[in-house]
Amino acid sequence: MTTDRAVRIMAGSFILISLALGVEASPLFVSGNFLWFTVFVGANLLQSGFTRFCPAESIMVKLGMKRLDDSSCGRPELGQR
Repeated sequence: MTTDRAVRIMAGSFILISLALGVEASPLFVSGNFLWFTVFVGANLLQSGFTRFCPAESIMVKLGMKRLDDSSCGRPELGQR
C-alpha cells in the first residue's frame, strides 16, 4: 500500500467517525464539537491538494511506507507514457 491510498483511507475514516460522533441524529452522538475535527481534516486535504504537503504522509514515509511516485513494480510515473 502506498501513502496516497493510506492517507485517503485514514482521512475518510476520520471524517466518518467524527460525523458519527458529532451529528445529533447518529446513535453514536457524543458532542457537536466533533464536527470541528471534520473541518480540520477537510481543510488539511484541501491545502495538501494545492501544496502537496501532508503531515500524515510525512509520518507514514518516516515509518517506511512507499510514496505513490516511487517507482515500484516497474510501473511508469504518472503522465509518462
